[in-house]
Amino acid sequence: MDRRLRIGKILIRRFKAGVSSVLLMSLILAGCSTGSTEEGEPKDQAGASSDIGSTYPLKTSEGFTSWEALNNNAVTFYSNLAETPFGKALAEKTGVNVKYVHPNDQQTKEQFNLMIASDELPDTVEYDWTGRSAGSYPGGPEKAIKDGVILELNDLIDKYAPNLKKKLEADKELDKMVKTDSGKYYVFPMIRNPSGLVFRGPIIRKDWLDDLNLPVPTTIAEWETTLKAFKDQKGAKAPLSVTYTGGNFEIRDAFIGAYHTSNSFYIDDEGKVKYGPVDPQYKDFLALFRKWFAEGLFDKDFALTDGKALDNKILTGQTGATVSLLSGGLGKWMDAMKKQDPKFKLVGAPYPTIQKGEVPFTGQRDFKYNPGPSKAITTAAKNPELVARWLDYAYSDEGAMLFNFGIEGESYSMDNGTPVYTDLIKNNEKYSLQQMVSQYSKPNGPYEADERRNWNTFPEQDEAVKIWSQTDAEKHTLPAFLTPTDEESKELGKILTDVSNYKEEMFVKFIVGKEPMENYDAYVAQIKKLGIDRAVEIYQNALDRYNER
Repeated sequence: MDRRLRIGKILIRRFKAGVSSVLLMSLILAGCSTGSTEEGEPKDQAGASSDIGSTYPLKTSEGFTSWEALNNNAVTFYSNLAETPFGKALAEKTGVNVKYVHPNDQQTKEQFNLMIASDELPDTVEYDWTGRSAGSYPGGPEKAIKDGVILELNDLIDKYAPNLKKKLEADKELDKMVKTDSGKYYVFPMIRNPSGLVFRGPIIRKDWLDDLNLPVPTTIAEWETTLKAFKDQKGAKAPLSVTYTGGNFEIRDAFIGAYHTSNSFYIDDEGKVKYGPVDPQYKDFLALFRKWFAEGLFDKDFALTDGKALDNKILTGQTGATVSLLSGGLGKWMDAMKKQDPKFKLVGAPYPTIQKGEVPFTGQRDFKYNPGPSKAITTAAKNPELVARWLDYAYSDEGAMLFNFGIEGESYSMDNGTPVYTDLIKNNEKYSLQQMVSQYSKPNGPYEADERRNWNTFPEQDEAVKIWSQTDAEKHTLPAFLTPTDEESKELGKILTDVSNYKEEMFVKFIVGKEPMENYDAYVAQIKKLGIDRAVEIYQNALDRYNER
């Protein structure tokens, strides 16, 4: 949308809300330390200067709207975060009543785009603003700020978020991650703890391996032997299956990394940015999965497999191997089957390699800053200072306990200074630990994850993290929080849309056999014609600038 038109609509929206743009700007720049409300009550504590710190609950009668996904486990019990024990406790502790708007889980990207295109933005939005993923804001945070969609947060954090400010000042690495090249803060970040950086990888039926007297596979050749045995001797209709939703092939870089490439952008051994799907060796990966698809080793219905379909295939024995999450996959499935089939056992498998004993080229390893569940304050916020203070509560000591562990005496208790989940959470007869935790805390969101928090309910989960961590992913993973310039972002947005659409279309055609492998060079030429070399150059420039921050 034209920037002047968007800003005009924003000003109209604020005028309708009874707050002039001039007054709002003066509040942002100068803050409010005195004055009274229309009812003659003392001014919101949210307007006080940060040099006196934050005292909760805030004395305010105001509320606002937050747009964010509702955790899939919480959906089992509630349709809105405000109704959960966590939501009620947060409102009580902060003194702020928030109206939550939750997008449909299967349509989050579409609903985000519709919201941005409308002139009815909420006050705060929890979403990926980096511009890296298919669903994130096109052009990234610099463009979102320039477009008049979200606010630059430097002054707000400095004046109204002392808890987050303290964390950023104490952790220069984190501080570098959560701002743009020009130094603009744009979200209140989700901060992962060190033990939470690896949480996805290959998962396989260990009870089947034991029955067949097979080891956990480590190489591509061993995987092929295993999948054939699953098909022929265990009757698996889809020996290997993964989810494929919204153009996202959730195998990520498992199997692909065996060929020293990636399913997206990555950093090579010389520190240079590359786009994996045009590498010569990417053709070898496609040929492998084309062969496995033809032989019935890879799911014939992979392009139609969403999360629920994969759950069904794993739990009914149609599938014996996948690539999925630590808790939302391995732990969830083990928990679901512990009574139905006590022999059912899953374990994490190493990221496959070509040569035995080789360190996997890449895998899944994320960074301390998690952009997806981080919150931006929009330009539509009628009281951005209040939103900032409310968000800052999560980074306080008291807020951190609520966000990580929930309500003391209900979901956790303290044992010699260590929070421990109560029987209600960890020994619930009907629901899993993850389901119970989702009601009392916020599994993902703008706060710092506690090192003491552990949702693993099976020793196989702890072991899986160790196995999945043994890769060179840290060296080869392109950070998700790079910030191209506004001009670069405009270019990049168009290139990535065109490339992604074409790449995914051809990806499926190559694997299912509708496109001859002899056409791989023509496919690469078309992606280059769509501008992928320029996209690589933009990311390289952004990476260089990031490294110099």
